[in-house]
Amino acid sequence: MKYLPLGKTEIQLSHIIMGTWQAGKTMWVGIQDDQILKALKTAYESGITTFDTAEIYGNGYSERMIAKAVGDMRDKVVYASKVFYNHLQYNQVIEACHRSLKNLHTDYLDLYQIHWPPGAFGSRPTTIQETMSALNYLKDKGKIRAIGVSNFSLAQLKEACQYGTVDSVQPP
Repeated sequence: MKYLPLGKTEIQLSHIIMGTWQAGKTMWVGIQDDQILKALKTAYESGITTFDTAEIYGNGYSERMIAKAVGDMRDKVVYASKVFYNHLQYNQVIEACHRSLKNLHTDYLDLYQIHWPPGAFGSRPTTIQETMSALNYLKDKGKIRAIGVSNFSLAQLKEACQYGTVDSVQPP
């Protein structure tokens, strides 16, 4: 497996990242916990050390499955989670991060991403400045190591960059 740095950080991502939307089981049928755990462990044994999840994947279930499968190797894996578009106000971002930390049984997230930009799907618009302020606070407190955005347009990315360092861009 090849590894590469995440932007200008010291975080090393595996060249292949294990996505875990299905591990949340919401919107997916016939997936059993033992299959999820086996897939996550096999990914790790194959050299995949980066696991991408989100608070919305099964309302934290995906995060809990990752912790169960590879949590005892926390110092060797990279956790990338995402805050959902309906939790982008300052206090909501902080609370969502703490839920993800609890679900993942960890003190920090390597990468914390805004899952969808403010106002997505007709959600209550929050300024990107407010959301980035919360992410910068979490980074300053050591709760997250890097900030990312997902599903952002170029204009939205440029706006986010006005308020802090964006280390990762995840396209749709």
